[in-house]
Amino acid sequence: MANLRMDELIIRRVEHPEELRKVGDLERTVWQGEDPVPVEMMVATIRNGGLVLGAFHEGKLIGFQYSFPGFDGKQPYLCSHSLGILKEYRSYGIGQKLKWAQRQEAKKLGYELLAWTYDPLETANANLNLRKLGGVGAAYKENYYGELNDILNTGIPSDRFVVHWWIQSERVQEREEKKYEEWDVHEENILLNYVLNNQELPTPAATSSALIHDVLFVAVPARYQEVKAKNQDLALQWRLKTREALSKALDGGYEVTDFVKTNGDIHYYVVTKK
Repeated sequence: MANLRMDELIIRRVEHPEELRKVGDLERTVWQGEDPVPVEMMVATIRNGGLVLGAFHEGKLIGFQYSFPGFDGKQPYLCSHSLGILKEYRSYGIGQKLKWAQRQEAKKLGYELLAWTYDPLETANANLNLRKLGGVGAAYKENYYGELNDILNTGIPSDRFVVHWWIQSERVQEREEKKYEEWDVHEENILLNYVLNNQELPTPAATSSALIHDVLFVAVPARYQEVKAKNQDLALQWRLKTREALSKALDGGYEVTDFVKTNGDIHYYVVTKK
């Protein structure tokens, strides 16, 4: 693990082509050889309402965030496409610091909304995006990227949440001030529950809860990649069952607004009626 004091961390815009090449090199390292965003594309993005941020320690680029402008026909937004950090620096909360810096820079550019996607079964991302940042799971997209063959996604449909981050809202401001809501998970409010199988792995278990409560909870395995490594069929079950539960809720007038971490094998999405 790297030795880093947070007061030594510098986060700033990256705009010069030479530094953008270093961002590309970092992308290639983080995603183990995958092709990075071309430098000329990043330059064009920056000059047309986009944003590239770098996290630096002692002059070394150790993390980055890349965003480009988006428009859904009604609302312009900043699409937060990728964020990567060198492995040895991933325990310092740099990702969260990059996101708060992104918020400040996006406000300067005139944006109210940022949007991005993430895998609903990656709980570290869920906790950051919903709990810590105050984003909202606004839509569920099945097999968003098609079949992916990287180390995290092989063999599993690439379902994604679309996160909306209303950066000038009171909700997001409260999260920046570390004000969080507390939740008690009750059996009668669980839309998707779990049991432990004979390998002591969490297995999805349907419940009788319908869309009749203002707050619902959807279980997800705390360590999905561990489940996948031990039992690919079970990992696929989790994909399909969480897809069913979360899509049902979103189609029924709910949105995904928070995330509950536990000390056990399961965490929970908080789904609230609009």
